[in-house]
Amino acid sequence: MTSWERFVKAARGQDVDHVPVALIVDCPWLPGFAGIDTLDYFLLPDEWLRVNLNLLDRFPDVTWIPGFWVEFGMAIEPLKGGLQALADMEPADPQRHGLMPLVLQFYVDAERRLLSRGLNIKMVGARGPFAVASWLLGLTDFLIALKIEPEATSRLLDTLTTTIIAFLQAQLDILHAPEGIYVADDIVGMLSPEMFKQFVRPYFTRIFGAFDRLIKVYHNDMPCMHLAEPMSTLGFHVWNFSHEMDIGTLQGKMPGVTLMGNVPPLDIMTLGTLEQVEDWARQCVRKTGGRRLILSAGGGVGPGTPPEAIDVLVRVSRETAISR
Repeated sequence: MTSWERFVKAARGQDVDHVPVALIVDCPWLPGFAGIDTLDYFLLPDEWLRVNLNLLDRFPDVTWIPGFWVEFGMAIEPLKGGLQALADMEPADPQRHGLMPLVLQFYVDAERRLLSRGLNIKMVGARGPFAVASWLLGLTDFLIALKIEPEATSRLLDTLTTTIIAFLQAQLDILHAPEGIYVADDIVGMLSPEMFKQFVRPYFTRIFGAFDRLIKVYHNDMPCMHLAEPMSTLGFHVWNFSHEMDIGTLQGKMPGVTLMGNVPPLDIMTLGTLEQVEDWARQCVRKTGGRRLILSAGGGVGPGTPPEAIDVLVRVSRETAISR
């Protein structure tokens, strides 16, 4: 069983030989891991390919989420004009607007080169509508707008949701045999259950519902235990969540979701000892019995995380039996 096959089975709640390990990695960690400048990682396709292939060689038992990710960081800045200037804008075209055409072309070239090596890109990714809206308006202004201008904010979120679905589909359409989508949106975790029902549910069920046959991974590492039960009904298979949420308690609230977590990414994975990493990883397995668990950090892999910390997760996963 390959690491990807193990990940997919766990995501769907099927039996696996041992607990999978999966990690979200992107531009804050990868250039430092590879010892290159961040701009070289963004701008030199040969370096991007070398770094991502090296992950497979160095960590063959880890699934990287989304894996071979063409992403340029949180590059969108707040715009002048506020909500009134954006509420009625047209959905963006992934083939023409912003950095999306650059991402699509990068994927075309990257997968052509990967296919020649017998590899392909398994998963594509996008930020969610609340994350994008908070960058467009500024986080504080966006959260205020949800309360005092709900109709205009809903129109903006509807437009962003349409754009995100189109961008994910455009990525899927140019790849050989994609199997999953990854959506990241921490802002959702700041809302009350009432606002979740009003604003989050309509848009996220649209996003996840648009890709029925694919594995759907959701990243939101904002502590939000108060949203666990409604979150479990949005239609994703895997949730990468905060290390500040107890994994055993969360499993009890979300029995139909595979949990991807939740070793603290900074205090333990980056700054802690290897013994502390092992202790946290074993706690995750013990509290869940290893069932519907993908061992991971409670968030993305932070800059400076030593490769040896990842090795510890892999060792724990292989040594631990899954309770039936």
